[in-house]
Amino acid sequence: MSIVMSVNAGSSSLKFQVFKMPEEEVLAQGNVERIGLNDSIFGMKANGEKIEEILDIKDHAVAVKKLMEALIEHKVVNSLEDIKAIGHRVVHGGEYFSHSVPVDADVEAKVEELCALAPLHNPAALVGYRSFRDALPECKHTFVFDTAFHQSMPEENYIFPLPYEYYTNDKVRRYGAHGTSHEYLTKRLAELQGKKQEEMNIITCHLGNGASITAVKNGKSYKTSMGFTPLGGIMMGTRCGDIDPAIVPFLENKYGYTPDEMDTIMNKKSGMLGVSGISSDGRDIEAAIKEGNPRAILTQNVYVNRIVEVVSGYYGLMGGADAIVFAGGIGENDCAMRQRICDGLSAFGVVANGGKLTINGGNYYATKAAVEATNMESFNINGGYFKLFDENNYNFEGAVCIKTTLDYDYLPVISGGTYVGSYGITFLQKPKITDQWLARRVDFSNVISSKCIEEPRPY
Repeated sequence: MSIVMSVNAGSSSLKFQVFKMPEEEVLAQGNVERIGLNDSIFGMKANGEKIEEILDIKDHAVAVKKLMEALIEHKVVNSLEDIKAIGHRVVHGGEYFSHSVPVDADVEAKVEELCALAPLHNPAALVGYRSFRDALPECKHTFVFDTAFHQSMPEENYIFPLPYEYYTNDKVRRYGAHGTSHEYLTKRLAELQGKKQEEMNIITCHLGNGASITAVKNGKSYKTSMGFTPLGGIMMGTRCGDIDPAIVPFLENKYGYTPDEMDTIMNKKSGMLGVSGISSDGRDIEAAIKEGNPRAILTQNVYVNRIVEVVSGYYGLMGGADAIVFAGGIGENDCAMRQRICDGLSAFGVVANGGKLTINGGNYYATKAAVEATNMESFNINGGYFKLFDENNYNFEGAVCIKTTLDYDYLPVISGGTYVGSYGITFLQKPKITDQWLARRVDFSNVISSKCIEEPRPY
């Protein structure tokens, strides 16, 4: 039996999946969340069991050690030597890498060199790679780069308005990030809609602790919000995103900060954490909002406004878009956030909170919006119709049943008015189960929404 792993070491997380090959059977999957914060969460699903531990995990090296121990303890592998290959997500490949590559000393050195361009991510990826390499000396490793998808951007969309020699001599340009996510969303939505990738003209929003937005034109990255490093773009967990560059020398001169100190402020002390003074984790911000904390409210307002600004700009730059796709921890699971963003995009025909349909507490009645979850569950809302794309969801007679990403009960959806489902959706009658598994279009013009009975976790 050959076992391979995919590893995604983010700025505050470590996601992983373990596959039996060549069957591509998932043996285990999970995520280590809130790395570097108190009350870190280690979660894994394996052998029909859900494992979750709350503990302090100070860095990615500790997270990898915990993962290796868990794979043995829960009998996912008999020995770590069973793992033959690991694919590692690396954020920044600069102009060195336009595709995935096997890891050798030269590749490792180039990724190390590029740490200056992705200080929160490339070091974490290297820590993960080196930890696995030391534990599995015979294992093959491959680096998959977030920047590779964005190599298709036209020059006018990646050149900054600085003297051109800074690009020719120093390769200062827009590189982008989250390319693996944006490319997956493009390919997956094309597959679900029965289109070729080159037919896709969409805007993809990867919203998590790190966040970026990409305009995808003819199936390729056309413009993306992150820039020379993952610091650029929209507001993030600890990163400021785009700001007036003159702020940097102003603060350096006033407070005597060094360039490294300013880099730390903008990368690790800004964003949600900096504005709120509470946390970089959106769940903590949401909890503070419920308590009426004014800075938490301001934080969420700034976050939403920055996203709406970028999506609106890309919509105009592309001359329109067929879909807006949400992904990432916030994008997939925070329904209220998606609702607020869609509200801000109403001028483009994307209208949320229309009183037509409630899904996990968020009202959606959009002409051009979609959600693509990384576990293949997704939905598309077009012109008052709801279309579910997931081979593991079941159809009811006159209704669609949605299996949520949070493992709650199935949520029935139907046109009508009196039956209350497990999420407070009101229907005309209780839907009947059929043997059909193929999702189809359902008219929701008469759906009556009501408040969720069970409050879902925001993400």
